[in-house]
Amino acid sequence: MQFTKKQTAAYGAGAVGKDMVYALSSGYVLYFYQDILGINAGFVAAVLLGARIFDALNDPFMGILVAKTRSRWGKFRPWIFSGTVLNALVLYAMFAAPASLSAGGLRLWFAIIYILWGVTYTMMDIPFWSIIPAVTKDPADRENISVVGRTCAGVGNALITVFCMKAVQTLGGGISPQAERAGFGRIALIVAILFVVLEWITVHFIREETNTDSEKMETTSVREMFSSLFHNDQAMVVVISIVLINTALYITSNLLIYFFKYDISGNGWADKYALFNMVGGASQIIGMMAVYPLLRKKLSNEMIFRMCLISEMLGYILILLACLTGLSSNMIVICICGLFVFLGNGILTVLTTIYLSAAVDYGELKTGRREESVIFSMQTFVVKLASGVAVFLAGMGLTWIGMQGSSSTDAAETIVQQSASTITGLRLLMTIIPVILLVCAMIVFKTKFKMSDAEIERMNAELKEKHGE
Repeated sequence: MQFTKKQTAAYGAGAVGKDMVYALSSGYVLYFYQDILGINAGFVAAVLLGARIFDALNDPFMGILVAKTRSRWGKFRPWIFSGTVLNALVLYAMFAAPASLSAGGLRLWFAIIYILWGVTYTMMDIPFWSIIPAVTKDPADRENISVVGRTCAGVGNALITVFCMKAVQTLGGGISPQAERAGFGRIALIVAILFVVLEWITVHFIREETNTDSEKMETTSVREMFSSLFHNDQAMVVVISIVLINTALYITSNLLIYFFKYDISGNGWADKYALFNMVGGASQIIGMMAVYPLLRKKLSNEMIFRMCLISEMLGYILILLACLTGLSSNMIVICICGLFVFLGNGILTVLTTIYLSAAVDYGELKTGRREESVIFSMQTFVVKLASGVAVFLAGMGLTWIGMQGSSSTDAAETIVQQSASTITGLRLLMTIIPVILLVCAMIVFKTKFKMSDAEIERMNAELKEKHGE
């Protein structure tokens, strides 16, 4: 059985919906609770880090629950839809905190709601990706539907990243904190409804095999993940690189909204913020789909990896120089600077996936065990961990530089003026810290990475001989 065109479209629709929700939560919850509702950034950061670590640790246990599910609708579809409905309700609650709550009550509300958001999102996210083997056993079909899912997920993320703030101000009726608070509540409601509708389309049109001969979902414990990682030094190198690279980008993505609102400033800051994100998102996609294949014809993956790290570092340095020379308000200049960052990051996303696959081969030759599910489960774990660490560093950094949030009870159409030292601190946070992390990634890659193109070819040949192919 293979995915039909209708099922493929339905799966893509679900991917768009789920990543719209993820982008709204991961990209704007710090800004909403710190800048608009006035909660201390350090507290918000601590909750976000704790929740992300808990969510990452929760993934394997959720996988076990899904694997043991038996129902007339299959093992995956019930979790996808029930998790979607619950997560949609929690998403709306997260951006519609009651105005009557005291400061302490608001902190408690945020902590509980955000943890619930992570748990309910995991409920639908793991079975969403795991349903593919239950529908098709054809490797080419699996690869194709995975590409469709990842591409559509990128579309959902881009829709929120590019249009969210403009939609918030339009739906809220202005740029005041009070208007933005109302706008976020309304956009969260719209996204929640779309989420439920799009996931219903997915579970309605996709039918999984429910007989006992269908493939069983592989589950991985946290202990297995770390044990496999520690016995595979090259997987360790790739995972550390993923953490460093993703943390650098996530710090930037969480601080960009403050940069455009308080540094570039002006009543049209949301339009400039949207334009920058549009250029960034397009650069990542172009990097993955067009630039990497062109570079690969001439260069080794090792060389491309180093070039992309340098490209990202150069982009951050150029952004800082633009700020110091008064050119940051020139959108052509700042977008060109961002292009270096996001183009490099898009290609690095491809390369880290390639190297993670190679690390599976390396592990099989070294230990005799092929642990694909274990290694790739680790990827999900560390990406979530990187996101948590990044938002923690961003939140603590905002507290350290003295960023003054707005008051949601203020209806004035003005932007709070930050001190010169705060603006300087913001510029350094969003550029220097990512550069330091990328330098660390470069050092790890240069000193510990062994899987050159020639070595990967040698491993493939050895494995083919071992398997008798």
